Amino acid sequence: MCSPDHFTVEYAINPWMDTTAPVDATLAFRQWEMLRTTLADLGHTVHVLNGVPGLPDMVYAANGAFSVDGKVYGARFKFPQRAAEADAHQLFYASGEWSFASPGHVNEGEGDFAYLPEAYGGMVLAGYGFRTDPAAHAEAQEVLGRPVISLKLVDPAFYHLDTALAALDDRHIAYYPDAFSPASQRVLAQLFPDAVIADRHDAEAFGLNLVSDGRHVVLNTEAVAMGDKVRAAGYLPVHVELTELKRGGGSVKCAVAELRPGVLKAGEALGA
Repeated sequence: MCSPDHFTVEYAINPWMDTTAPVDATLAFRQWEMLRTTLADLGHTVHVLNGVPGLPDMVYAANGAFSVDGKVYGARFKFPQRAAEADAHQLFYASGEWSFASPGHVNEGEGDFAYLPEAYGGMVLAGYGFRTDPAAHAEAQEVLGRPVISLKLVDPAFYHLDTALAALDDRHIAYYPDAFSPASQRVLAQLFPDAVIADRHDAEAFGLNLVSDGRHVVLNTEAVAMGDKVRAAGYLPVHVELTELKRGGGSVKCAVAELRPGVLKAGEALGA
């Protein structure tokens, strides 16, 4: 996670950003800290990057890279306002036992990539249409050694995959069908016939911008209906208020980059 020390809405690069509505910096930090504490209380280790002046969107740490089994595919942002964030994330991975690959194509990390370790032997779902170049999907497949399934996003309100689809555990997902093209909807229906299906209300509440450890599903307090749906599917919803981060177009998942280290040999230690 990246602390929201410099979080503001200074520009508009997605439909949710309103430069005329000032961010309450104190509230934003308090809500972010509650998310960090919630994850720690659930037993997860949280590494914190310091925010960088001039990079107000760096709080959305998920966009900085995508890691699978100790291999990291770096981000290359579409908009110049966020470009320098990629360097800060690369420095983090350089400090640990990670194999880092710099990207040749525009992609926004976990914003447009989701990993399901046990689905069909390990599968990456990848979004395109607004931020990530589809050529990055083939590049990520080569870097990560996992099959990548391309999914086309068609609604500007859901500009990243993580606003329209979420991994609930190692093989199950939740998603909002109308965020995807008809062909991509058919692919998802075939691959995940038992998915939790969200509606537009769920998606607009950022109910799919969640983090799940396979049992607990952490999502924002506005996503009440989505919480009920994941509970009905056998998971435990944990709600955290993130109204200020939503002003920039993100919620729980946007604020969390999930680290997936490789399996270490005896005697080795993971530096990060």
